[in-house]
Amino acid sequence: MSQPTAFPIGLVTVSDRASQGVYQDLGGPAMADWLGKALTCPWRAVSRVISDDQPVIEATLRELADVEGCGLIVTTGGTGPALRDVTPEATEAVCEKMMPGFGELMRAVSLRIVPTAILSRQTAGIRGHSLIVNLPGKPSAIADCLEAVMPAIPYCIDLIGGPFLETDPDFCKAFRPKAK
Repeated sequence: MSQPTAFPIGLVTVSDRASQGVYQDLGGPAMADWLGKALTCPWRAVSRVISDDQPVIEATLRELADVEGCGLIVTTGGTGPALRDVTPEATEAVCEKMMPGFGELMRAVSLRIVPTAILSRQTAGIRGHSLIVNLPGKPSAIADCLEAVMPAIPYCIDLIGGPFLETDPDFCKAFRPKAK
């Protein structure tokens, strides 16, 4: 009997300093750790650590969606108001449809923890069969935001023809409408 294919999930850390080796990437491992606890289906990380350059971010998102076939791509970093924070702009540039509810929910959840969450510009969008979700750069905020939006992610990916994601209901219960 063959093993089910582990589908790829893109994990992108957007950080000038981490991409230059000035400091260790903590965001990518935080995303991988959280997804490892949440998902029960076979998956594999396709990780990238890149600079805060919009053309580089756009090229990376296109590669992960179009070449690597990642049904889910999560990014961390570059979502604030600083001049070099351009992850949302890059995401919007490569997506056919934007999904603003993801960013709205992540900000609402984060505002309960820190008042500066209002400065965050997380968003999400769809490119082909891929859902791209921008997360904040702080590892604890990554977990807070994934916990908030993951219940909707598997069904969203179903609707766009991506891979079937299964979650551990004891950790994070995904919502799918009941079949009629």
